[in-house]
Amino acid sequence: MAEDWTEKYRPGTLKGVVGNPKAVSDLLEWAKDWSKGTPRKKAAVLMGPPGVGKTTLALALASEMGWGLVEMNASDQRTGGAIRSVALRGSLTNTFNDAGDYLDTKDGGMKLIVLDEADNLFGNADRGGIPAISELIKETKQPVVLIVNDFYDLSRKSSAVKNDTLQIKFQKPSASTIAKTLRSIAESEGVRTDDLVLRAIAENAGGDMRAAVRDLQSVAAGKETLNVAEVGNLSQRTARKDMYDLMYAVFRKGDPMAARKASFDIDEEPGFVLLWVEENLPYEYTDTGDLVRGCERLSKADIHLGRVHRRQYYGFWSYATDMMTAGVSEARRTSPVSRTRFRFPGYLMKMSRSKSVRNMKNSISEKLGGHLHTSKARISSDVLPSLRVALKNDQGLRALMLRDVGLEEEELAFLLDTGVDSPMVKLAKKDAEPPKAPGKAPCETAGEKRAEKPKPAAGQKSLFQF
Repeated sequence: MAEDWTEKYRPGTLKGVVGNPKAVSDLLEWAKDWSKGTPRKKAAVLMGPPGVGKTTLALALASEMGWGLVEMNASDQRTGGAIRSVALRGSLTNTFNDAGDYLDTKDGGMKLIVLDEADNLFGNADRGGIPAISELIKETKQPVVLIVNDFYDLSRKSSAVKNDTLQIKFQKPSASTIAKTLRSIAESEGVRTDDLVLRAIAENAGGDMRAAVRDLQSVAAGKETLNVAEVGNLSQRTARKDMYDLMYAVFRKGDPMAARKASFDIDEEPGFVLLWVEENLPYEYTDTGDLVRGCERLSKADIHLGRVHRRQYYGFWSYATDMMTAGVSEARRTSPVSRTRFRFPGYLMKMSRSKSVRNMKNSISEKLGGHLHTSKARISSDVLPSLRVALKNDQGLRALMLRDVGLEEEELAFLLDTGVDSPMVKLAKKDAEPPKAPGKAPCETAGEKRAEKPKPAAGQKSLFQF
């Protein structure tokens, strides 16, 4: 099996990490602060879209600084216990490097604790992960790097992540930067090609360096020369119209058949296209008549989509697509006046932002429903609103939720609308812990006389006489 080029050509030094020079510089300065002592912010967060070099930069930093490495990624179990066992324990102790040399923190021997995809913690599979990350950030004696795609989703769950970390943003590298890297890889592999081919692959990747390298490997496998004809599939993918082009054809081009044809170049389901048209229709059709006619066409498209779901007959998709593209375009009688950028569907944005909230609410409702012997729907609608108020005013109830109902610390923090490392959650966790077993009585000394067992009262038989 061929070696993955993304791993084969992963930069081993900071100089080899391209596309984000400021991020490299900021992380290096943070690492140098560790060589002078413990910095004020002991953890760094690398945030940005996938494939821009966040993990590569963290690994290159450990290599260049001569640090050991403790890494946990999405394939590892990342429950609170696992993070404390691997990452937190590693952050508090000395270790060995890859060569087997003992690293003593007192002598400058450090190790880098890396939590990849730290924002992707899923329900029970990663229960307790957020409190363990907060604990790691506060107590670590070694440098810690958290790698995230969505910093907001993680920071709103923990004040430690938001306030006690150095946040470093990554941008998507330009197509020219990606093409230059692809040129170096192609030369190393003995593949002859030209700049036009590499530029097409780079632009197709959309700023994702990892995707670009994999695309190059897929089209160059077994070849010594690479030309434009051999990357035809990638070129077609680059030329494919996106949703903004389709919205332009529907609302501003004034050609219903061109709008219908543009929909064929969009690899999206009609339901997704419908949301785009619905979002932009009121902003594009400011004339009342145009808006009424456009809404009528859109409603008919929605009726056809409903028939698809009810009858499972996907032939209605073509009717729905025609109505929401050519039909909406034909509905306009006035000249287009809008020049603003088309809007992304607000419904999708709200659903995306509320996904973790909905999952958290569903988990809490399921646990409370099992404890109170009622449905999740009843818990969600009738119990949770009043429970939130009660929890904010009753410390004993907060401890009961953790101890008897089985809520996680993140779930209690969600109900209290506070961080998982807030004083209320910490105190509830402490109160919910089982009391320690009483210590054994001290052994008798040789001179002490054992207490005699009480004799049964007169006429009373002992248990052994029956």
